[in-house]
Amino acid sequence: MDVVILGAGIAGLACADQLRAAGHRVTLFDKGRGPGGRMSTRRVEIDGQTLQFDHGAQYFTVRDDRFRRQVQDWQAHGVASPWHEAGPDAWVGTPAMNAPVRHMASAHRVHFGHHVVGLTRNAQGWHVRLQEQQHGPFDAAIIALPAEQAAAILGTHDLMMAADAMAARSQPCWTAMMAFEDRVPIAADSIRHQGIIGWAARDGAKPGRNDGETWVVQAHASWSASHLENSADAVAQALLDALLAHAEDKVPAVRYLAAHRWRFAMTPGIDKGALWNGSLRLGACGDWLQGPRVELAWLSGHRLGTMIDAAAAAA
Repeated sequence: MDVVILGAGIAGLACADQLRAAGHRVTLFDKGRGPGGRMSTRRVEIDGQTLQFDHGAQYFTVRDDRFRRQVQDWQAHGVASPWHEAGPDAWVGTPAMNAPVRHMASAHRVHFGHHVVGLTRNAQGWHVRLQEQQHGPFDAAIIALPAEQAAAILGTHDLMMAADAMAARSQPCWTAMMAFEDRVPIAADSIRHQGIIGWAARDGAKPGRNDGETWVVQAHASWSASHLENSADAVAQALLDALLAHAEDKVPAVRYLAAHRWRFAMTPGIDKGALWNGSLRLGACGDWLQGPRVELAWLSGHRLGTMIDAAAAAA
């Protein structure tokens, strides 16, 4: 089949990998400027130096054997390494968190910077409508987007799928990115669940990094929700103050400070794995169907790709 996937994050690309391995043709569209999704890496230029911040997912865990084999392949290609600071089964992308997604995307036809405004279906198949053009027809369409975005598209084609997406509402997360002139006098490389901090990490201490003293500080979900419409500058300062409250001595000067608002950061999942409507040839995958971990997003896409190939073989 000729399949289109909306969303080139970890779930969409895992689905694409399964389909391509089975001999299907896959095209992906993503509104982002490059690979990563919520495993994105922000890069900034400061005084002629490029700094990077893993401002989305901080790490991922490996528990399922299928995902373990995938991660071992990433490690063999130099795009993932263990990071024991976050736990015995924790890994990060190297040299940046988006490296595994970038590696996966390189094997596919992915159109980045394309904002999909509609998905329609006629006798010829599925058509993707962008702001200025249209692509299609495709034999099948996959929605690999956060639940809130997926619901808007699914609602015009499959109300039961849309209802599932609406039931899996995401929690927001404010994230601050910080760089300092010297090491911040905090002994540990990570802080969890302290005050307004949900998670903070000395980003430059992760494997494969060489950025000096950089930190990523993420507010916990309830604080993020109650301050969702605050200015980025005010949030960045609040999270900086929260981090430096843990400093054991005089703190160095701040080189860089910015905040990013993730409106759809984490979902509890609805334990359905993946969705597939064989009569419409319409599917959905993502962490909102499985659970709030990178591994579960990958497993959702992997599962959907297997389901679609099995349905095609039986047709």
